[in-house]
Amino acid sequence: MCDGPDLLVLDLMLPTINGFEVLKRYRARGGSAAVLILSARDQEVDKVQGFRMGADDYVVKPVGVLEFLARVEAMLRRLGSRASASRADNAETAKNSQLHFSDVVVDLRTRTVSRAGKVVEISPMEFDFLAYLIGSGGAIVSRETLMQQVWRYSLGVTSRTVDQHVARLRNKLEPDPAQPRHLITVRKAGYRFQR
Repeated sequence: MCDGPDLLVLDLMLPTINGFEVLKRYRARGGSAAVLILSARDQEVDKVQGFRMGADDYVVKPVGVLEFLARVEAMLRRLGSRASASRADNAETAKNSQLHFSDVVVDLRTRTVSRAGKVVEISPMEFDFLAYLIGSGGAIVSRETLMQQVWRYSLGVTSRTVDQHVARLRNKLEPDPAQPRHLITVRKAGYRFQR
């Protein structure tokens, strides 16, 4: 039985609906597949909007076939390693797979996040980012390290991309996103997680 796609490739300039609206509706319905935007729109504002709405990568057309396939392969490789890790879980790991802070529960085994008992919809990349930051045990993690460990230095990922992911996660998980208690900015150094 198929649970749906692992990866979606989405153009922004569709004949009857804007691609951003498609992405927005997909995420609002709980769609959790990785999303790669493939578009001729090359403005930074379009890229930032795509990442803010839950895209995991953004590729500007025209793009060489080999580069496009390499990006798809990299995303599928990340998804495959997640699936392999999930299959390797045993009962003991399942017991210890939940991380709690404030009213948030992060379940590493099922890759779900809930707040005050309600499921929070986050993209696969947002989950990876959150899990990595939590797993750093309170240590300061630089933007460069996050780019390397979470995005595998995907082309087009800038430190602003990291900042945008932090902002989205704060809006979804922090009691007061303007004064975060858990996803902490360390000026000129990076980010750290605090229980």
